[in-house]
Amino acid sequence: MSGLILKLRPGEELLINGVLVENGGRNTRLRVKSEGAHILRLRDALTPEEATTPLKRAYYVAQLAVAGQISNAEAADMLSSALRESLDFPDMETLSHCIARHDFYQVMRALRNAALADRPVTQGRYA
Repeated sequence: MSGLILKLRPGEELLINGVLVENGGRNTRLRVKSEGAHILRLRDALTPEEATTPLKRAYYVAQLAVAGQISNAEAADMLSSALRESLDFPDMETLSHCIARHDFYQVMRALRNAALADRPVTQGRYA
């Protein structure tokens, strides 16, 4: 059985197709079976004010695409521009392939450590 599996902590919030959803008081495991659902865990999200470096801006743009707030074509153009400014990312070729495939979730995964590195961690999750 295929599909995206989400493991949610108590009280964790996420956007599903633009709707804010909050998990209850227990750990939860969900399987998303529909293709093309826009899902973003809020603990993985940057605010516009946090997108202060080229890599953070790229992460933010990928986040907008994953959340369904901008089109795939617009995201690909914006990501290509943001990544041209950042020559210090080690695996630029992989990112370019992900952008070409409009696989913005993988772009977020690749940039996550660099984009969220300076955020405080509270009880195992980002504040």
